[in-house]
Amino acid sequence: MDISDWRKNIDELDRTLVELLSRRAQAAHEIGKLKLTAGMPIYEPDRERAVFENVRKTNPGPLPDRDLLRIFERIMDIMRGIQQQEIAPQSAIDGGGDTELDNDVND
Repeated sequence: MDISDWRKNIDELDRTLVELLSRRAQAAHEIGKLKLTAGMPIYEPDRERAVFENVRKTNPGPLPDRDLLRIFERIMDIMRGIQQQEIAPQSAIDGGGDTELDNDVND
């Protein structure tokens, strides 16, 4: 394969990633609704650890675990923002929600 073929391959993989991330965001949104109904907090440290462990176990490489976990930390931060909008939409609009500097990450 030449560089053009590899780039086409990457473009297709990116489209797949967008589809999967959209599905994950929808799931996080639904979880946010359930958390609101149940009075549960957005951040659940045990769930965060379980997600990281699942990611580590399924990583075939060549991406090092450390880098993969950094990607998932950001994904979970964004998903937590989606849940924050579901549970407390006004604070998310006002900028009172979580920021990327927060250490609390979930789903």
